[in-house]
Amino acid sequence: MKPGSFAVVGAAESTEIGKVPDRSSLGLGIDGAVNALNDAGLKASDIDGLTVGYMPPGDLAQLMGVYPKWVDNTVVGGCSWMFQLRNAMAAIHAGYCETVLIIFGESGRSHRAAPNVYGLDSPGSLAQQFTLPYTGPIGRPALFALNLVRYMREYGLTEEQLAMVPVVQREWANLNPRASRQGPLTVRDVLETRVIAWPIRQAMCCLVSDAGGALVVTAAERAKDFPTKPVYVLGTGAAIETGIANPEGVRDPLHPGLVPTSGRAAFTAAGLTVDDIDHLMVYDAFAHNPIFGLEGLGFVPTGEAGAFIEDGHTRPGGSLPMNTNGGGLSYAHSGSYGMLCMLESIRQVRGEADAQVEGVRTSLAHGWGGFWSACSTVIFGNEVP
Repeated sequence: MKPGSFAVVGAAESTEIGKVPDRSSLGLGIDGAVNALNDAGLKASDIDGLTVGYMPPGDLAQLMGVYPKWVDNTVVGGCSWMFQLRNAMAAIHAGYCETVLIIFGESGRSHRAAPNVYGLDSPGSLAQQFTLPYTGPIGRPALFALNLVRYMREYGLTEEQLAMVPVVQREWANLNPRASRQGPLTVRDVLETRVIAWPIRQAMCCLVSDAGGALVVTAAERAKDFPTKPVYVLGTGAAIETGIANPEGVRDPLHPGLVPTSGRAAFTAAGLTVDDIDHLMVYDAFAHNPIFGLEGLGFVPTGEAGAFIEDGHTRPGGSLPMNTNGGGLSYAHSGSYGMLCMLESIRQVRGEADAQVEGVRTSLAHGWGGFWSACSTVIFGNEVP
């Protein structure tokens, strides 16, 4: 398939994000889906392909009044919706359907039917039997801190450099009225928050939010039939190495090979290099995620991303604007952030983001799943090459 063979013609978040106690995960997903359909100028009956994550697709189809010919429910962690976008493109190419609605909804804060997506409490799971009994305290920060401590020792990343990640994310959030966390934030402020799992401190951890969102995807040649400015999918990539809660299954936790595997596939499909990317979204569940993403995707040599962020390259006015909505650290993070990550890329390419970067033609969104278990990369553009 040629780069830009598929287009996003509808994209939207739920009307409210952050704390939404009167909406279940299903309700948040439906809200985002209705907004995306309105954005595309479509009715539910116009949809013949449906993908969801962590929710029964049949329930969504019934509640939305969608009767799909093709359905997907791929679940690999927070980047599931990026995988689903790839699957939707393949289904359209194969002729299984023409117009796919990709739905995300997660009541991560209010816990209105919020799913146990990581399976940490699932009796009999691989993680429960053979991993978690030996990792000490069970929790996402503790598991993520394992490879981070080794990285700091090997490459000299300082706590101050790590603290710069949430500081820069806050600078972007201060330009975004929908961001959950706003106001001044300094390195000292970050380092004075309590330790959750050293070296990860509270301000280095993502928000806990309620959120929903959706995309409408179709073939590029149909894009002219829709009222919105199309955003073309130029290239995608994906990789998986282990289960969502099995960090010991990653071949090299210090240099997770699934990141360059995913990135190379996306760049090759798009016919682009890192120098062609105007804007970047790297899923930031914790402060070190963008560091590993910048290096694994090839934007920065291994061991240099901390200094790259510290020097201001990713902040407003920097050479590589990244996570411009405020990211999972200051914008919103419901437990799974991949859809929100893509939606900000799409807004930037459309030229309608709250913290709009001038001249964005291409944007790369990269998401994680579990504990280095899966990842996916999507390159969006405002024109077909």
